[in-house]
Amino acid sequence: MGSEDTMQCSKNADSGKATILALGKAFPHQLVMQEFLVDGYFRNTNCDDLDLKEKLTRLCKTTTVKTRYVVMSEEILKKYPELAIEGLPTVKQRLDICNSAVTEMAIDASQSCIKKWGRPVSDITHLVYVSSSEARLPGGDLYLAKGLGLKPNTQRVMVYFSGCSGGVAGLRVAKDIAENNPGSRVLLATSETTIIGFKPPSVHRPYDLVGVALFGDGAGAMVIGSNPDLNIEKPLFELHTAIQHFLPNTEKIIDGKLTEEGISFKLERELPQIIEDNIQDFCNELMGFGSFSKNDYNKLFWAVHPGGPAILNRLEKKLELLPEKLRASRKALADYGNASSNTIVYVLEYMLEEGKNGNEWGLVLAFGPGITFEGILARNLTV
Repeated sequence: MGSEDTMQCSKNADSGKATILALGKAFPHQLVMQEFLVDGYFRNTNCDDLDLKEKLTRLCKTTTVKTRYVVMSEEILKKYPELAIEGLPTVKQRLDICNSAVTEMAIDASQSCIKKWGRPVSDITHLVYVSSSEARLPGGDLYLAKGLGLKPNTQRVMVYFSGCSGGVAGLRVAKDIAENNPGSRVLLATSETTIIGFKPPSVHRPYDLVGVALFGDGAGAMVIGSNPDLNIEKPLFELHTAIQHFLPNTEKIIDGKLTEEGISFKLERELPQIIEDNIQDFCNELMGFGSFSKNDYNKLFWAVHPGGPAILNRLEKKLELLPEKLRASRKALADYGNASSNTIVYVLEYMLEEGKNGNEWGLVLAFGPGITFEGILARNLTV
């Protein structure tokens, strides 16, 4: 996070508007350097296909990822060697690992966030829990509430299997709750692990290698509320207006299925082009709620979920953004990979590090299955 001066609120949020009051994050212990990923992955999966290895090596360079954290470890593969064998039914084993891992990370991220917030955990009135990495009943929201010691009357909402748009979708839901329940304080927690989709390399699934080169694990958390108590709370971002759009007939562009072998994801090559073709109208609509126009793109901050460098590059080109506008997104991608719903938390933290050099107004954006666009017009209250 930024310096103490950066964290001080220099602007008051509008009365009744939801604000982000604190941010937190957490990661598993396994840190993977991108330069060592290829050899480790092929060794752990007992694969010696040189063509696939060369392809993954090229992908690792183009993703711009430098480091990422993962739950997967040699200890897990020793305990569950079937995870690295093609075609075995392993969904039970995967869920056993993932369900506990995402809970542990969500608890750690939430505790970090609540500590920065400065108020007791008993002041949390609502919980919004986001994940595409687990499946159970009761859901991870209950296990998180138990792990944090939330009050039994805490009102809970789950946002499951929204993929990369889940973090901003959860923020939209938290905003609505905060603004419609005076005095409420909403904990938004996101937690993801790639073990649910871990597979050995296969010539029949070359698109899997994109995920291997790009995705990481971790958790994020935010506290959201309106009318902050400035004697205790330090509002960071005001959430002015939130919208969501889906693009008809694009359901197969981001395709995920829960199978006996875990989750199988397929991202079509057209994804960056589809986002490029539709992003301008979406942003213009969102900006209109603040009386901004397309001439104001470079007067705003851009907190964009970094789905991958191709999406960021196309967005930058389409909207003619200055290179520094996507700096926080590119840094989050380099440091953590695409950590699905969590990543917007990391981007917002890097936005705060820019301090007084940042813009007051901006957009918080993410893209996910559907294809679904999530966007929030926001104010940085710390600049």
